[in-house]
Amino acid sequence: MRILYGVQGTGNGHITRARAMARALADQGLAVDYLFSGRPADQFFDMQPFGDYRLCGGFSLAIDSGRLRTLATLRQAAPRQFVREVRALDLTSYDLVITDFEPVTAWAARLRHKPCIGIGHQYAFRYPIPRPAGLWHQRFLLRWTAPAETSLGLHWHHFDAPLLPPIAPAPEPARERDAALVVVYLPFEAPAAITALLDSFTDFRFSVYHPDADQVPDPAAHMRWQRPNRHGFHEELARAGGVICGAGFELASEVLQLGIKLLVKPVRGQSEQHANTMALTQLGVGYTMDSLDRARVRDWLECGRAVRVRYPDVAAAIARWIAAGHREDIQTLSAALWRATRFPATTLFPPAEVYSVASEP
Repeated sequence: MRILYGVQGTGNGHITRARAMARALADQGLAVDYLFSGRPADQFFDMQPFGDYRLCGGFSLAIDSGRLRTLATLRQAAPRQFVREVRALDLTSYDLVITDFEPVTAWAARLRHKPCIGIGHQYAFRYPIPRPAGLWHQRFLLRWTAPAETSLGLHWHHFDAPLLPPIAPAPEPARERDAALVVVYLPFEAPAAITALLDSFTDFRFSVYHPDADQVPDPAAHMRWQRPNRHGFHEELARAGGVICGAGFELASEVLQLGIKLLVKPVRGQSEQHANTMALTQLGVGYTMDSLDRARVRDWLECGRAVRVRYPDVAAAIARWIAAGHREDIQTLSAALWRATRFPATTLFPPAEVYSVASEP
């Protein structure tokens, strides 16, 4: 079986998930080529697991100062270029297309009637999961940006739907946590706003990862700024006492798997991230703030607690399912993986009663 795997490159979470899937698919002896879109070539890093990957323009979101700019997103969409990329993508040699919400591969597969599997958090929105009301245009985009014949939606809980747990890396052997170390990843917020948010909390050390870290003049002694890099970030994550980050899916999943206290801030106007804050609150596994709120950060630093959710090796299970011809129904795959998931016996807040949460033995 030969596979073309498309990955949406606008967020590092998609790429992190693809790295886990690349290892799992290789373990099954599957031949996979990778295509990435949505990010300039010079902004990709640590791409060794993907070999001689290809790049396309695809689509990307226009986000400024922590807010999604819908009109700017539409203006930069370049539909003619997108159509050319879809038509030019040759799928003749592939038996299967996998898309992690990557639109060029998804639409090329649809156009050429190739089997296509969608893997990602966005596909969970086909089911009645927690989400804000309204924003119909964003619901439309979630459904049609990267359509797939078969979809594997990922979420922190099944919400009584055939969803799968997150593809979160297995935690390393426990290390001693440094309660004063807080990892910060808010790439869509202005550095000045992040500095203003954290400058008064001098009893803590903030390791801030940001694309514009090089442009921060004279950072405060208790803040260390650096550009995103996979190795250093995960080294600090393994011993951090807390994480402040955007309300994207993948990083929050990793933090929950590691059992670190979590505070998320959604990109304003992005329905997926607002839905994530609703889910974290309803499940009682994370703290949220709607804006860069110093009072909220102070309360979280002083009183916030961590919970840990133990997710199974979802990437390996999906890779086995694909290698076996993906004939087993998704409900069966979903049920097996949730049986292997262990939620904490106690959470930060009482979970909504409509969700049946299994506790650790």
